Amino acid sequence: MKRVETFAAGVLPLLWTAVALLGQSTTVALPNDPAMQSGQAPFTQGPIPPAAPAGNNTPTLLTRQDAEKIALANNPRIHISQLIAKIQHQVVRERRADELPTLSGNLTAVAANDASRLASGTLTASLLLQHAGMGVQLSQLITDFGHTANLVASTKLQEKARLADAEASRQDIVLATDAVFFAVIEAQETLKVAVQTVSARQALSDQVSALTASKLKSELDQSFAQVNLSQAKLLQLDAQNNLDAAKAGLSAVLGYDKLMNFELVDETGALPPLAPDIDILIAQAIQNRPDLQSLRFSEQAAMKFSKAQHEQLLPTISAFGVVGGTPVGSPQYFTTNWYGAVGGNLSIPIFNGFRLSAQASEASLQVQAASEQTRALREQIARDVRTAWLNANTAWQRVTVTGELLREANTALDLAKTRYGLGLSSIVELSQAELQQTEAAIGNANARSQYNFALSTINFQTGVQP
Repeated sequence: MKRVETFAAGVLPLLWTAVALLGQSTTVALPNDPAMQSGQAPFTQGPIPPAAPAGNNTPTLLTRQDAEKIALANNPRIHISQLIAKIQHQVVRERRADELPTLSGNLTAVAANDASRLASGTLTASLLLQHAGMGVQLSQLITDFGHTANLVASTKLQEKARLADAEASRQDIVLATDAVFFAVIEAQETLKVAVQTVSARQALSDQVSALTASKLKSELDQSFAQVNLSQAKLLQLDAQNNLDAAKAGLSAVLGYDKLMNFELVDETGALPPLAPDIDILIAQAIQNRPDLQSLRFSEQAAMKFSKAQHEQLLPTISAFGVVGGTPVGSPQYFTTNWYGAVGGNLSIPIFNGFRLSAQASEASLQVQAASEQTRALREQIARDVRTAWLNANTAWQRVTVTGELLREANTALDLAKTRYGLGLSSIVELSQAELQQTEAAIGNANARSQYNFALSTINFQTGVQP
C-alpha cells in the first residue's frame, strides 16, 4: 500500500496540474513576433508525427518536443484564442473607418402632387415634386480634436492584448503538455520497476518453493515469498492502470478524442542544474510574461479610451458634398438637369444631461482599476517565480537524495539476498530489503520527473518560449 501511495504522490499532482491548466483562462508576454505585431494571430503549425491508435500493437515514439507541437496544432484552446485576436483586428478596422471618407450613392424617383407641401410631422416646408434623380454624397471628418484617433489607438492596443492572450494560451498548453508528458514518463518508469519486481519475486518464490519441497526452508518462508509476490503483482496492476490513465490524459491534451498508443521518449539525459539567481528570473518574468503584457496593453488602451471620452466635450468639424442629376422633373422647378453643393459643419456639444462628463469620469476610473490590476499581477508573478524556484530547488535535492537512497537500497538488497542464500538471515529481512529497494526506485523516478516538470514550470513562470 505504501508503494502505491509513493507512486500516486508523484503522478497525480502532475495530472491534476495539467487538468487545472486546461480549465483555466489565464492571459500571458507578447513576444517580438512579426506575425503578431502585424495584427495577425500566429497559428502554430509544424510537422505532426503520425499517431497510432491504441488498438495498434506498434506504439508511436513521442518526444516532449513532438508532444508540444501536436498540442499546439490540435488543442482547441489555441484556435479559440487566435480567433479572438482576429476578431479584435476587425474591430480596429471598424473603428478606423470613422476617420475615412464616406461615399454613398442614391437613386430616387418620386410621384407626387406637384408643389404641395408637407403639413405635419416635420418643420421643413419642402415642396413635393414629381421627379427622378441620381447622385452621390461624400462626407469626411476633418477633426474632432483627437476623439476618433484615440478610439482607434485604444482598439489597436486591445488587439495587442488579445494577441498576448493568444500567446498566454499557447504557453498554458505547453505547460499542460509537459505536465502530462512527465506524468506518463513517471508511470512508465514505475511500471518497469513493478515488472522487474514481479520477475525478481517470482524467481525468489520459485526458489523458496523448491527449497521448501526439499525440506531446506520452512513453509513460513514460502508464505512470505508468496505474499511478497502477490504484493508485487498488485503494484504492477496499479502501475499499469496509472499509466493508462496518464496516457488518456496525454491524448486529451494533444487534442485527440480517442486513446492514442504512444511510447514516450525521455531525452532530458543528465538533469540540468537550477539557475542560482532568483532575482534575474523575476526580472525576466516581469519582462516576458504574456499575462502581464496583456494587462499593460489593456491599461494603455484604457488610457487612450479615457482621453477619447474626455475629448467628446470638444467640437467636431466635418465636410460634405453632393452631386447628381435629375433627368426627369418639373421644368418650372428643376431649371437644370444636375445639382451639386459642398459645405461644412461645426458641431458643438452644449448640454446632454451630463452624460459625456459621466462617461469621461467612468473611463478615468477604469484606467485606475487597470493600473491596480497590473500592479497586483506583477506582485503575484514575483511570488509565483519564487515559489517555482523553491519547488525546483527542493526537487533537485530530492533527485540527489533519492539517487543515493536507490544505490544504498540496491546494495542492501544484494547483501540481504546473499545472507538469505547462506542461511544467515530470515526471509523477513530479505522482504524488507526488497520493499525498500522498490520504494527507492519508484521514489527516484518520481523525483526526476518532478524536477523536469519544475524546470518547465520555471520556464512558464518566467515567460521563456519553449
